[in-house]
Amino acid sequence: MPPIVNAQEITKAFGANPLFQNVSFTISEGDRIGLIGPNGSGKSTLLRILAGEVSPDSGEVSFRKRTRLACVEQDSRFKSGATVRSVIESALDLSGVSGSERGARFAETLGRAGFGDLDAPATELSGGWQKRLAIVEALVQHPDILLLDEPTNHLDLPGITWLEDLLEGAAFASVIVSHDRYFLENVTTDMVELNRIYPDGSLRVHGNYSEFLEKKEEFLHAQSKRQEALENLVHGEIEWLRRGAKARTRKSKARIGKAGELMGELADLNARTRSTTAQIDFSATDRKTKRLVELQDVTCTMGTRALFDGLNFILTAGMRVGLVGPNGSGKTTLLRLLQGDLAPTGGEIRRADWLRIVYFDQTRTLDPDVTLRRALAPDGDSVVYRDRVIHVAGWAARFLFTGEQLSQPVGRLSGGERARVLIAQLMLQPADILLLDEPTNDLDIPTLEILEESLIDFPGSLVLVTHDRYMLDRVSSIVLGLNGKGGADTFADYGQWEAWQAQRSKSDAATTAAISQTQGSPTSAAPAKKKLSYLEAREYATIEQRVEEAEQLLQAKRAELEDPANAMDAPRLVSAQAALDAAQEALDTLYARWAELEKKNG
Repeated sequence: MPPIVNAQEITKAFGANPLFQNVSFTISEGDRIGLIGPNGSGKSTLLRILAGEVSPDSGEVSFRKRTRLACVEQDSRFKSGATVRSVIESALDLSGVSGSERGARFAETLGRAGFGDLDAPATELSGGWQKRLAIVEALVQHPDILLLDEPTNHLDLPGITWLEDLLEGAAFASVIVSHDRYFLENVTTDMVELNRIYPDGSLRVHGNYSEFLEKKEEFLHAQSKRQEALENLVHGEIEWLRRGAKARTRKSKARIGKAGELMGELADLNARTRSTTAQIDFSATDRKTKRLVELQDVTCTMGTRALFDGLNFILTAGMRVGLVGPNGSGKTTLLRLLQGDLAPTGGEIRRADWLRIVYFDQTRTLDPDVTLRRALAPDGDSVVYRDRVIHVAGWAARFLFTGEQLSQPVGRLSGGERARVLIAQLMLQPADILLLDEPTNDLDIPTLEILEESLIDFPGSLVLVTHDRYMLDRVSSIVLGLNGKGGADTFADYGQWEAWQAQRSKSDAATTAAISQTQGSPTSAAPAKKKLSYLEAREYATIEQRVEEAEQLLQAKRAELEDPANAMDAPRLVSAQAALDAAQEALDTLYARWAELEKKNG
């Protein structure tokens, strides 16, 4: 079967420098293609070309007839006043879906996404839920190809797992720009890297990320051998030319021509393989204090909800803490408590005297009109780094910026380049503690690896919030997990926390299943033992009957949803789906309460 999309020898440039040249790219049924490459290599631009939003300078992109594409941009944007419901309904309007199919698609897609309030304003959702909404907005259009640009940015770890499961079970093809290495490992069937080190501008490997790394290593090794052989050949030809080779004979002319070809190939190889990396190295103070921050019975509430309650934790010198938890569990709030921007609702936070804390705020932005020169060196033409004066051009070069870019407005930089500017600003501030809130957003994989090494070597203390599970594994020496329900616990590493989460979910499911199996034989409840209070004993005596009534209600709501009379009425279908969800939630709550009372009753 021919591919869905076939792009042949496409080239795109902005200004004098091409992003990529003569790149060929195909998308076939079932492909889940991970697209990677250094910042500025043109990944997002290639997605826009595939989506038909941007035209290539040369080359051709052809599509199979009636191909439906949907694209999820890096930054989610919704109209003012739009709600979750209206965003999805507008997407359904675009796809031309009507009648019963419209209602079914609406209910099915939103049900999988986990939205509780369909009338919540889209612009007031957290970054993670806005990203989910943008993905769902694309899904309801039933695309043949889904294009995703950094989809894991702003998603919490459960959200990333949700997206992984969604893509693995999807019928559509997908192209995913991502720097999340575990995500690429778990999801992709093919990997493509845009990079000038390859003769054709890109390397495609069938397999996931680890298989790609193996094939890339083989290719680069072979290319290095070819480069070494070329250098020896060119050296020999240069020596021959220096001896005064005469071009009178046909043989001599052919050899001179061949020498020119070899020199050209070597020059091209040298130009393509010349690489630089950002030099990231955070500065620490010479503090000798062991205990830096101590949290004693710290409680923090937002409205009526406790983010964490009775938290006890000591941050000591040299500790590297990975802070994990679902969106809304209080990770950023805890960082702001450590920084001193917020005061706890209860408990006490003790800090060592003269403590120097440097905070990377994920919402921090740069003035788009300020030049790169002023963003890197706001007080002049040089910076002071570790007691050394460095000219702004040299400082810029550490972060892979050229001298020509210094007069360029920051607003014209890519997301990864702006992230490097923010890191450069942090490096000028000596710190006892680094508080990093999602520092990996928009960074390419080579820069991520440099950042990881720098954080591992940083002699001070570190608290890191990131959705990048690979970085968490490499950098953190201890993991502090927030469960989103007021609780917190510590773990040896991210893997232990993930295993604990999975085990807890499995135990909850097993308890619910065991209780459900007892519903077949209507037996009277056992008399309450002394472990139950008087009110709990009365509740326990009637809970089996209430579970049976809740199950009957759930069956009635399910029958109502499946009633053919509702199939052509979208509002009634949505209402029936909401009623079914509410009945299911009420039954689950009763099961959970029954398990609590059973356990307490002994």
